[in-house]
Order: sequence, then structure tokens, then C-alpha cells
Amino acid sequence: MVDVGAKEVTLRLARAETFVQMQPDTLALILNRQVAKGDVFEVARLAGIMATKRTADLIPLCHPLGIDGVDVTLAAVGSTTVRIEATVRVHGRTGVEMEALTAVTVASLTIYDMCKAVDRTMTLGPARLLEKRGGKSGHFEAPNTNPPQH
Repeated sequence: MVDVGAKEVTLRLARAETFVQMQPDTLALILNRQVAKGDVFEVARLAGIMATKRTADLIPLCHPLGIDGVDVTLAAVGSTTVRIEATVRVHGRTGVEMEALTAVTVASLTIYDMCKAVDRTMTLGPARLLEKRGGKSGHFEAPNTNPPQH
């Protein structure tokens, strides 16, 4: 693991996104809260938050962090796509990119799990970092934030 002890504590922020593609009928079930396992967006949101806090247990060389805040949002994009975005904040010596990417990925896996009985054709991704702030390397923002075209 990289020694970050000499780094300055700063506010670090990372935003990531991913997408879940599905059949239009599947998205309609989600939006109408008719999926047998429950409210898909709320369960996936909670899964993303929980995953953020467990990133160091999942990614071998990640530092355990005392996360300051996590926001996970899910929204329908058209009739076949769910967009998931996570924003993670911490005052620390290392960034939270992996935590944000873990949040959106686990949230997407949760959607798949909750809806697989009605749609096994769902696809997940791409997942990517949208923005990173804080630390020595400064501010990064992805050049294009448009959803994938399917």
C-alpha cells in the first residue's frame, strides 16, 4: 500500500457514473415500483452507499477512509436506461475515486440482482470517473458526460 502519511489532509471529492441498459418493460416495472423484490432505486442507492464504506475491503490496496459524505442518485434516461451517479467526499490524504466507482458499480449490480427474474438481457456499464477534486494532482473533469448511445 502506498504511504500517504506525508500528504496534506485536504477535502477530496470524486464523482463517478455508470449505466444499466434493460428492456423498456423492465424499466417501467422499476419506475412503477412493481418489482417483486421492492423499490429498486432505493435498494440500489443504499447498496451504493454501503459499498462506498467497504471499498478498502474489496480493493486490496485501497486505504480505509472515514468517509464524510456519499450521495448516490439513480434516474431513468429514456425508456431503456438507468443512469447512476455517486459523489463521495472526505477530508483525507488520499482520493476517493475508487469509492465513487465502487458505489456506482455495486448499485448497478443491485439493479441486476433485483430485476434478473424479469430481464436477463440487462447490461451494465460503462463505469467511469466524472470528476476528482483535491490533493496534489488538482482538479480533473471528464471531457464528455453524455450517456452511452444504445
